[in-house]
Amino acid sequence: MRDGAQVSPSSAPRLPTSRRPSLRADPHGAAAENARTALADPDFELIVRDPATSFRWHRHDYPSALARWNYHPEYEIHLIAESSGKMFVGDHIGAFGPGNLLLVGPNLPHHWVSDLNPGERITGRDVVLQFSSRFTEDARKVFPEFGNLLPVLEESRRGIEFFGDDARDCGELLLKIGDCHGLARIALFIALIERMVAAKARRVLASETYRPEAIGGADAQIGAVIEYMFANVHDVRMSAAAAIVGMNESTFSRHFKKMTGANFVDCVRKIRIAKACTLLESDSLGVTEICFECGFQNISNFNRAFRREKGMTPREYRANVRMRGAGRETRAAG
Repeated sequence: MRDGAQVSPSSAPRLPTSRRPSLRADPHGAAAENARTALADPDFELIVRDPATSFRWHRHDYPSALARWNYHPEYEIHLIAESSGKMFVGDHIGAFGPGNLLLVGPNLPHHWVSDLNPGERITGRDVVLQFSSRFTEDARKVFPEFGNLLPVLEESRRGIEFFGDDARDCGELLLKIGDCHGLARIALFIALIERMVAAKARRVLASETYRPEAIGGADAQIGAVIEYMFANVHDVRMSAAAAIVGMNESTFSRHFKKMTGANFVDCVRKIRIAKACTLLESDSLGVTEICFECGFQNISNFNRAFRREKGMTPREYRANVRMRGAGRETRAAG
């Protein structure tokens, strides 16, 4: 699995057989006030993607720090593999169940709240694929056929929910992407978006008048800083990052936190761990070599930071990658 915490594999998603009721916030009364409170002040989520990949695929449990009312400039394909509850997409509030599949456009706030018993935890509830508008724009320059995706991307700015066989097929393709790497991932991604374009059982969620007011993620200067951080992962310096945007370090630190929702040091750690995951999926370097290649000063700090981000040690992560590879080979042979 790339870019996310390792979880136990689940069966194919169970899709809803009928459309679930939804509601919009009534502009008056106590219910309206409660809805406004629930849908206020979404968090900006900084998406850290390995530059060696075209998109980010990950899976996480619920509850999780990643599961919150948030927005980001990337498109997001989101599958709920297990549980039922309420989903919030822009000004839309609706019910969801296992197999709930959405395409969420840039800067559209979203959140899924499962009905849980006290202390309950759902392993691998969320399966997420995030890709940038730049990725699809560049793809259209090389492959004009990607232009067929434009109407769906435009609809996704209000959030699209898929149903029935369309949702089931898309969900199965999304899950398969997590078991692949290299060109196989790209082939499955193309199959997934082609299936979304062809889907008939779908609806947009947020109202036509809903206009999210994003306050950060599109800042091109911060994008340049992130690129610098990836290119110099072994030796990232705040002074160099601040110079890119023409600020002193103190001003830059505040600006970076405002734009990304994360402080500079935390972002550097996330990027280093993303790079480490890529290197761990190959046997070309040992764990200690990867530690220093990614800018960590000693193996203890590397193990601690990796466990904090991924819930396991680097060696455990590599062992899981090998197990998944062996499983794929066994299935292919059968």
